[in-house]
Amino acid sequence: MTDQPGREPARDPQDLERLLIERQWVGDIDGMVALFEPDAVIDTGAAELTRGHEAIRALFEAFAESGRKFQRGEQRPAAINGDLALTSTRLADGSITSEVARRQRDGTWLWVIDRYSVAW
Repeated sequence: MTDQPGREPARDPQDLERLLIERQWVGDIDGMVALFEPDAVIDTGAAELTRGHEAIRALFEAFAESGRKFQRGEQRPAAINGDLALTSTRLADGSITSEVARRQRDGTWLWVIDRYSVAW
């Protein structure tokens, strides 16, 4: 599902990370948010989960203001079971992310859960 004509949707769960990074690097915060379901959650490691598009947008705006940029890592093949997929990436610093994506009615994929680091 794409919210803007011309914006590439994630046709495979493996596309989500690449699209997130590409959109961040060009300052497309709305495009970043569009990769998540409306009620998605992000676990950044803070005490509270980031819930929903409004909070996710605020999180990405804060990243943009700080100048931090996401970097590509080594993606593991997605584990897909029906309309759910588990994605994960090992980043250059050794941390590992994990995400759950869901196939949408139009066949595209959106994240529903994003955990920045599985280590604690």
